[in-house]
Amino acid sequence: MEYERCLQNLKIPSAHRHELLPAFLIHVSNSIDDNAKCGLDGTMKIKFVLAGYVTLLSFTFVCSVLAADEKSAIEQALRDLDAQWSAAAGTKDLEKTIAFYSGDAIVLPTNAPAAATKEAIRNTWKDLLASPGLAISWKTTKVEVAKSGDIAYTTGTYELTMNDASGKPVPDHGKYVEVWKKQSDGKWKVAADIWNSDLPLPSPEKK
Repeated sequence: MEYERCLQNLKIPSAHRHELLPAFLIHVSNSIDDNAKCGLDGTMKIKFVLAGYVTLLSFTFVCSVLAADEKSAIEQALRDLDAQWSAAAGTKDLEKTIAFYSGDAIVLPTNAPAAATKEAIRNTWKDLLASPGLAISWKTTKVEVAKSGDIAYTTGTYELTMNDASGKPVPDHGKYVEVWKKQSDGKWKVAADIWNSDLPLPSPEKK
């Protein structure tokens, strides 16, 4: 729209652009009157300005509603994907588990080096899923979607249990952050994944 383009060129912040709308519409009505010699009187010009103002405000409202609906849909989609991912890990399905990562993903597990290649990520999950007595699940608690609509992050909590060297189950719980990116095919994949335990480190053994 000409109005938005003018304000962008003038570097007017979007939050204040509505304040300049009446003056812009008056300018347009005067230009129409001058160029077309319509002979618009003061009342007609006011009606023109008000009609234009209402139309643009309605358009802005509709766009805002559509944007909010789209954001809500993305948030729910990511919650669903994260739940599917947790279920895949819970069944110890390696291929399904690592399929949620993008081709350039990086994984930063707790108490271990970062995995920045497909092979390293596969080995990280292969070792974890092969742990004796493993039980793992996680749940999203928060989703934040960027205005661009093509990147988001999720945070949540996980529960994990595995056996120690003596065969005794050792429970663990903690938190995680996942960065999701929309791929060229429209699918969402995890580009960065980090988790760490809420449990304190064991006390050093006394000599």
